[in-house]
Amino acid sequence: MQLVLVSGLSGSGKTIALRVLEDGGYYCVDNLPAKLLMETVDFLAEAGHDRAAVSIDARSASLPALPEHIEQLKRRGVDVRVLYLEASSSALLRRFSETRRRHPLTGQGLTLAEAIDKERTLLAGIADLGSRIDTSELQPRVLQNWIRDQLGIGTGAMTLLFESFSFRDGLPLDADWVLDCRMLPNPHYDPQLRPLTGRDAPVVHYLKRDAHVRRYVDDVEALLKRWLPEIARENRSHVTVAFGCTGGRHRSVFIAEELARRFGSDWRVLVRHRKLSQESA
Repeated sequence: MQLVLVSGLSGSGKTIALRVLEDGGYYCVDNLPAKLLMETVDFLAEAGHDRAAVSIDARSASLPALPEHIEQLKRRGVDVRVLYLEASSSALLRRFSETRRRHPLTGQGLTLAEAIDKERTLLAGIADLGSRIDTSELQPRVLQNWIRDQLGIGTGAMTLLFESFSFRDGLPLDADWVLDCRMLPNPHYDPQLRPLTGRDAPVVHYLKRDAHVRRYVDDVEALLKRWLPEIARENRSHVTVAFGCTGGRHRSVFIAEELARRFGSDWRVLVRHRKLSQESA
């Protein structure tokens, strides 16, 4: 059986994740108490389901036991993948205000901000169990595509995600490694290159001809080639390497694309550009 455990902060997109999985043929169970996970998996297996997805949130009293349950399932041969969705507190406050939804923890006499902080603390032990997606600035349509790609169900290999972002928008919460490329020459200051992006040929040519840019990309490639095999040996299913520049449109985009090209033959590689996704949404 392939089992996807969906968890994360309320308002971060867990419902969207379950819908994507359901559309993909997974039998989905929403808001399952963690203590019922083992019994539920047994029931679904006996019923003939070979792909299932379960959502577990902070209200489950048995969250501390979840990592051990996951290890037990893996020892039994279940292909367990964990998808953890998160977002900044400001983004969650905005979403709850816009939708007028009630946070599941506000019934405990907490304000919305206090409930968000408490939930983040309760789920801290789950966040590092699998793939993480920061949904702070993502539109639902973009998030759906990211979830489809990022889960990588059935690939049997670690997925390497190269991501570009703008430092002005803050650090992406889903990044495992964050690398700064703001010290490199900036095409923004060339009026002809300013409206383009790091995927356009004139910008690519501008950056490739610079020795500092070439050295930067070579150094990052050497770093990743040295350490990615070690990370893969730890049974990691997903690693996100994020490159940031000032605007998130030129240097970081070019470097993410270039590294994806260099590693595409040896790894399952994905590329995402946070700033460009916002502009096209």
